[in-house]
Amino acid sequence: MSPRSPSVNEELRRRSRERLLQATVDLVGERGYEATKLGDIADRAGAARGLVSYYFPGKRQLLQSAVHRLMHLTLEAALEREPPTEDGRERLARAVDAILGLAVDRPLLMRTHMAGILQAEGFVQCPEQQRLAELLRDTVERYGSDDVDREYPLLRALLMGAVFALLIPGAPMPLTALRAELFQRYGLDWGLGVPPCAAPPGGTHPPQPFAYVVETRSK
Repeated sequence: MSPRSPSVNEELRRRSRERLLQATVDLVGERGYEATKLGDIADRAGAARGLVSYYFPGKRQLLQSAVHRLMHLTLEAALEREPPTEDGRERLARAVDAILGLAVDRPLLMRTHMAGILQAEGFVQCPEQQRLAELLRDTVERYGSDDVDREYPLLRALLMGAVFALLIPGAPMPLTALRAELFQRYGLDWGLGVPPCAAPPGGTHPPQPFAYVVETRSK
């Protein structure tokens, strides 16, 4: 039997890594962080246990990469869902709803992820995080920002803050209130994206046009 080509080996490594990432979000989402062992992740992925250490320096880094992968896949699916659109406001609304939706659908996983970012290891730069950043930067650019380098980190921070507020044990903020504030800031109509069943909360100011939002930020 002839040896496998480098391209075949690379594809096998990519698939093994992705199986480990998927197994991580599944198990941590089911059991929590402390109850999920690296050996459990390898077993669920059908991979040799040594592969976990080969690809990732530790469980915390593995979890961050796994959640960033889930986030970028979820965001990508939301941005490209039917009907396709190039409208920047609709795409930004879809992005907001996709990230907030993950916090609602996977609270244990996302709470664990947010807590991990605050640990000493901090924010992990990895291919999955870079892909997520590319999608968010592209969304900000299509929305109409003339300063993507400033607006992208701000959008990321606002989304992280909203996720945190949704997941605070004992004092979570309602999804509708957080969505309304984000939509107000970016001048998005409530009906864009995937609006929740509830109407916008009372007392929320009506969305402002993009020109007004830009002018207000510059003051």
